[in-house]
Amino acid sequence: MTQEAKSFRHSAAFGKRIEYYVIGLMLKEGLDVYLPMVDDDAIDAVIKKPDGSFVEVQIKARSKHVLFGDGALFAAIPHEYRKNYWFVFYSERIDTIFILSSKEFIAESGQNKTGKNAGKRSIWFNGKNTKNQTEHVKPQFVKYVSTDFLRILKDNPDSE
Repeated sequence: MTQEAKSFRHSAAFGKRIEYYVIGLMLKEGLDVYLPMVDDDAIDAVIKKPDGSFVEVQIKARSKHVLFGDGALFAAIPHEYRKNYWFVFYSERIDTIFILSSKEFIAESGQNKTGKNAGKRSIWFNGKNTKNQTEHVKPQFVKYVSTDFLRILKDNPDSE
């Protein structure tokens, strides 16, 4: 296998590996996680909450091997508001998980107006310090940083 093929295979599988990593963290916390057999509706996991209701979860990951400054940039995401829906974003470079409801994602993300990605959304959670060559969570996004999944279990993703 050529280096190019290995590199593509590695990067193509990165998202799936992180998806399972995040699901593993959820299971470790005791969440009831159900996995769809196919991912054709932007649902990577379904979580059963303690009250018996269900929420859908989309997991997005960003590799540490992206350009400096893009460590927590999630771009060209097709999304319209969805009830009972959460995003879990993971940045490998800054080793950070962000949890946003569908409503929060729409409020915090930008939407492309023109071009091949018109209508798709992007969110850039990190800033950068070029002098020190470091990346950090932008202050306005600190409220979405999470070390557990309690928001998904306890919060109503559709509340104001």
